[in-house]
Amino acid sequence: MGSVVAQLPALLGVLIGTVGTIVATSLTDRSRWRRHQTVRWDERRLDAYAEFARALKEVHTIASRMIGGYLDREQEQAALTEAGFRHTIAWENVLLLGDGPTVTAARAWRDAVWQIERLARGAQTSEELPDLLHQANEARDHFYRAARDGLGVGGGSVAQAELLSSRLHRKTAAADR
Repeated sequence: MGSVVAQLPALLGVLIGTVGTIVATSLTDRSRWRRHQTVRWDERRLDAYAEFARALKEVHTIASRMIGGYLDREQEQAALTEAGFRHTIAWENVLLLGDGPTVTAARAWRDAVWQIERLARGAQTSEELPDLLHQANEARDHFYRAARDGLGVGGGSVAQAELLSSRLHRKTAAADR
């Protein structure tokens, strides 16, 4: 009995060390798993945002071409319809994976582009085009800002609305001369 009592501190040390190792390993594994899940969902979210932006920009570009009368209107109508389908699918991924501020910004951009699309389809007057384009560009800037904030992307502003607006005003002024 005396030898068991003498070995008790060593046994308690081994037991405490084992429990400590199990707890530390468990906490480390849990932390690693959470980091992995965060990275995984951030990658999926980035893909969803990029696909949405690409699809919506396609709708915007086709509608703008239709307003400008550059190509065959019937062909452009078909292209606009197809782009609208791709946009709808991409929108669902944004709704599923996006954070609140980014979804709100995406909705505002989508609504602004819809106004341009309505103009392209003849539902509005073309005098509204410069304002509609500026609103869509500002909404796009807001979407990118929200998406970058949500994903933790740094690097400063990537805003384009003011630059595009100033270019449009220079072109308009040059055409008026």
